[in-house]
Amino acid sequence: MSVISDAPALAAAEPSALAQRLYRAIWRWHFFAGLLAVPFMISLAITGGLYLFNDEIDASLFRYRNYVAVGTAELLPSAIVEKALAAVPGGTLASYRTPAGKDRSARVTLASDAGRMLVFVDPYDGAVLDTLPANQEFNQVVEDLHSLDYFGTSWERIIEVVAGFAIVLVLTGLYLWWPRNATGGVVSVRGTPARRVFWRDVHAVTGVFASVLILFMAFSGLLWSGFWGAKVNATLTANGMGYPVELWDRVPHSMLITTDVLPKASWLMENAPVPQSTVPADGQKALPPIGLDNAVKIANAAGMLPGYELSPPSDQTGVYTAAIYPADLEYERTIHIDQYSGERLVDTAFADYPATGKAIEWCINVHKGQEWGLFNQLLMLSTSFIVIAMSVSAVVMWWKRRPKGRIGVPPAPREKRIYLGLWAIAAVFGVLFPLTGITILAMILLDQLVIRFVPPLRRIFS
Repeated sequence: MSVISDAPALAAAEPSALAQRLYRAIWRWHFFAGLLAVPFMISLAITGGLYLFNDEIDASLFRYRNYVAVGTAELLPSAIVEKALAAVPGGTLASYRTPAGKDRSARVTLASDAGRMLVFVDPYDGAVLDTLPANQEFNQVVEDLHSLDYFGTSWERIIEVVAGFAIVLVLTGLYLWWPRNATGGVVSVRGTPARRVFWRDVHAVTGVFASVLILFMAFSGLLWSGFWGAKVNATLTANGMGYPVELWDRVPHSMLITTDVLPKASWLMENAPVPQSTVPADGQKALPPIGLDNAVKIANAAGMLPGYELSPPSDQTGVYTAAIYPADLEYERTIHIDQYSGERLVDTAFADYPATGKAIEWCINVHKGQEWGLFNQLLMLSTSFIVIAMSVSAVVMWWKRRPKGRIGVPPAPREKRIYLGLWAIAAVFGVLFPLTGITILAMILLDQLVIRFVPPLRRIFS
């Protein structure tokens, strides 16, 4: 009888023990991922939250250079550029941004020995409202801090790794949160801030409710990354799902891409080639260049939304490129104009994008808080606050749990089959997100080959 009566209990105990060991293994990797990602997640949340309101910041803190008193007649673009050139001796025109409204300033970007300079000009009287380096403009600084470009291009790779870890944290966090037989801390917060369970519940419950948004933010953010995002962009374009390449079939291409001639471009268009102006053949009479003023007239006549950026030709075969990427995707547009004939060589609007391209541009627009006005901004801002709350609660929870003088990493399971399963999952994740996968591999090697066999490190991490 005892053998018969004990068998069910033993059978039930084994999967329970295995589940507990799997739980601890996933908890360990959730901890490691959080240890690396938390500082960057807080930085991303703060800078991202600020950048959501870049237009509002320009309209308040920097109103003096972005808004003007409405006058009777605007100066020609070439006259405005001359005013800007006078303010930056030795500068050359890089791009000209038309006023976005009757009460808005024009902005001239000049290339100089000191780098790119922004000159804000009153389009009515030509008064220079402000001059500053392009990389010191407030919203640009916030954007560069958000992407870590402020510290150099190589730091951008860290953001890609962190975005990948954010996905790992959400997926492993959902597994750890799963109620099983628990009732407390599932959708409510228990205790008070003095107790660790309070911080555990804040971390878990807010994470569960915001999990879809955090996954969305991480994935859409990855699209901007220099490695993964660039590979996705190139793959889509090669398979006819990126920018509409057929529009370039009838015009000669230069070696330049859109980001070479414009300060900013949309994700889909950033690698689109820039066409060339038609140079007269030998014996043919050369047409005079149309000039900046006529290029602006052509872009305006084509229906470009005011506030677009226009770059001049870089050489004899270059083109004028007019582009705008506003909050309303319907008005997103890029036009390349022959500098001699004034012909629109390529005219690409959001309506021309393939379905995949439209979907990606929509995701990016939502990420930036531009799709549904204030609601979108507040939705993304609340997600930023949740990320900060989760990060802070994770640190407090860890601090209350950790043994004195040690990091307190959750213990590693000894069963090889558990680790083999986790490594297989990590391998699949590494194929999808290579830089994150390489980092996970480095963490596994550090954990298994260094920490495990070096007693002082094993004690510190335990």
